[in-house]
Parts: sequence; structure tokens; C-alpha cells
Amino acid sequence: MYELKTLSPAAVPGALAKAERYRLLREPWQAESICRDVLAIDPGNQPATVMLVLAMTDQFERGVHAQDALNLAAGLQDEYERAYYSGIVHERRAIALIRQSDYRASYVAYTLFRSAMDAYERAESIRSPGNDDALLRWNTCVRFLQRNPHMRPMEEREQPVMSE
Repeated sequence: MYELKTLSPAAVPGALAKAERYRLLREPWQAESICRDVLAIDPGNQPATVMLVLAMTDQFERGVHAQDALNLAAGLQDEYERAYYSGIVHERRAIALIRQSDYRASYVAYTLFRSAMDAYERAESIRSPGNDDALLRWNTCVRFLQRNPHMRPMEEREQPVMSE
């Protein structure tokens, strides 16, 4: 089989810029590949890890597993970023699930939105002054749930009437 070629350390900034462009061009698999090349030579590169998490979330509808992205987010060095990007993973997984599933997905998606909101609240509590990104994401989740009142916890679902 073929061997992967190693990226030179000097190429990292340009490679990350290309990865961002590929995400914008809706080619997240290209961005993912580039980020993996960067991380192969610089495993602690936080911008590459964040970009990889985002590229993976862009592919949830294509079968990329959320747990892989959550594991990467959990490995981020900054506590705020760990919480914030975990929220992003949960939120984007919920959206992907809704886009590809039937009505029963709403209960799972609701739980994912709540997990995202919990993560955003953690991020909000430790954010830098002037960084309201977690609040913006929280509000997006709230608005989505308000526009989709059928989405609610499993415990609140309507139970069928059983008659004799």
C-alpha cells in the first residue's frame, strides 16, 4: 500500500490556511486530511486540532463518528476550548441527526442540544471578557428548540392510550 508523506514544519501555517479554505469550499475531508498531516508532525498543535474537530463535524451526515470529534475536543489544552468545542460537536451532531432521520430522532437530538447547552454554560462561566461565543451558540440552540416544540425529553413524550 502507499505510504503517507511527511509535511515539513515550515509548511504548517500555509497548510492550516488551506484546511480552512477547504472547509469553506465544503470539502471537509480535504481539511481533515491536512489537519491530520499537521498533527502527525506536531501532535500538540491546537489550531490544527480545533480545525480537525470542525472538519469532522462538517462530515457527521456522511458517517463520521461524533465520539472521535468529542475525544479530540476533550484533548484541547484550554478548558474554555474543551467546553466550547464539545458543545459544537453535540450541537452539530443534533442537526445532522435531524437532517437524516425520522421523527423519532427528535428525542435524541433534544438530548444532544441539551448536552451542547450544558457545555456552552461551562464555557460561558470561564470565558475571557468580551468573548460571548458560547452565549451565541446557547441562543442558537434555544431558538432551534423553540422553533421545534416537538423536540423534548423522552420523559415528556405523549404516551399512547391503552384501552381494553
